[in-house]
Amino acid sequence: MYVYYNTLCFIINKFFTHESNNLGIKKAGPRAVNFLELFEGGGLARAAGFGELALRQVAEHVDRSLESYMAAKEIQENWPVRERLAVCISANPGAQYSIARGARMARRLDAELYVMYVDAGRDGSEGKEKSLAANFRFAEDLGAKVVRLVGRSVANAAAKFVREKHITQVIFGRTAARGLRRFLYLTSLHRFLDDAPTVDVHIVTHEGE
Repeated sequence: MYVYYNTLCFIINKFFTHESNNLGIKKAGPRAVNFLELFEGGGLARAAGFGELALRQVAEHVDRSLESYMAAKEIQENWPVRERLAVCISANPGAQYSIARGARMARRLDAELYVMYVDAGRDGSEGKEKSLAANFRFAEDLGAKVVRLVGRSVANAAAKFVREKHITQVIFGRTAARGLRRFLYLTSLHRFLDDAPTVDVHIVTHEGE
């Protein structure tokens, strides 16, 4: 247990001394490093569980501070402490399959999960809005942060969001379409890849409408 405690302290002190001084991050307060009194009498399992939570909170704090630093210095490359995963969806009910896949990946990676929808002015019918609202609720139930963007080009709007939020992995859904719809989908995907920063892209095929 004490080895685990010492390891936690070493990792946190590394972030909040040498590394944090270089990035201008504030040092951790006493509550962030005073684990020992919480460990005593709790057993190794409790210590391990709290340690995982503590490390996650440290990563989130450093990631937020790092994002502010990168914005101030106009750094465009991805330097995240945590993985950030975004699922780009449409109003198609089949998009929930992509959302579920993204949620599973986010849990495995301990990643921050976003679900983004780009309103390009083509899904304005009442039926589409109801389907989109259902997709949003499904995403929120799985712990995702839902973001509704506006833009004439889905590819350009998605790339801008990925750049601003320093997303590391993106999931795009697609139906098993052929002909012109397939061509338009691939064209949009290539446009996104040309405009986006370095990011891993996953394609998830789901049923059409």
